[in-house]
Amino acid sequence: MLHQRVRDGVILRLLGKWLNAGVMENGAVRLSEAGTPQGGVISPLLANIFLHEVLDVWFEQVVKPRLRGRAKLIRYADDAVMLFEYEDDASRVMGVLPKRFERYGLTLHPDKTRLLPFKRPDRMRPRRDDDESDPPSGPLSFDFLGFTIHWGKSLAGKWVVRERTANDRFRRGLQRIAEWCRLHRHAPLGEQQKVLGAKLRGHYGYFGRLGNRGRLWDFLGIATRAWWRGLRRRSQRGLSWACMRRLLERFPLPRPNMMSPA
Repeated sequence: MLHQRVRDGVILRLLGKWLNAGVMENGAVRLSEAGTPQGGVISPLLANIFLHEVLDVWFEQVVKPRLRGRAKLIRYADDAVMLFEYEDDASRVMGVLPKRFERYGLTLHPDKTRLLPFKRPDRMRPRRDDDESDPPSGPLSFDFLGFTIHWGKSLAGKWVVRERTANDRFRRGLQRIAEWCRLHRHAPLGEQQKVLGAKLRGHYGYFGRLGNRGRLWDFLGIATRAWWRGLRRRSQRGLSWACMRRLLERFPLPRPNMMSPA
């Protein structure tokens, strides 16, 4: 795949050295028999080039011309979502996708790879209560790149696709903040404010999407209480919430600031 685009022998030899260099683990060198070295600096780039040929090019040149309706592929690194206009097209691609990956020595994640209906809720077929064989057809959601993709109503009352912070990413981010507050509770308040502000701005920058404002404010509120709990353990006297409010006036944490109204 690299030879299709790269003609410079020096670059190809350098890439070959990267592929065969191995990785140092606990003082011992572990060599990889196939694939990119785990943890290697070049691995993400080479893996992306590999998946471009395995999935992206195949989807555009082979899959789409054979489908009955419209289709689209969105991929970021090794995460991908395929959208199909018709269910039979999706089922056909789902049937051949594992074979395509096996041809290149890859496997699909058994839990994350699934077929989901994602029609507008008002267009979903209602399930009959007296027929247990009738599959559920209610509006479903799925997680992608840390977001839960779901249907929601706009301010004008129209159905739109929304994004909100996925529950696992929400909990994981708060756990990291709580752990940091616990370990650094004796640091100067100005330093704590600076680090926590950077963490919150990073969270807002990634998860600041239309319709996700409520989750951002929830994140700020819980993170603030985690900081308060950390500061309460600085001494046996503790710290009342009234004192914490006065402290936040002097050392405020950044608030969510989205360009588009939610």
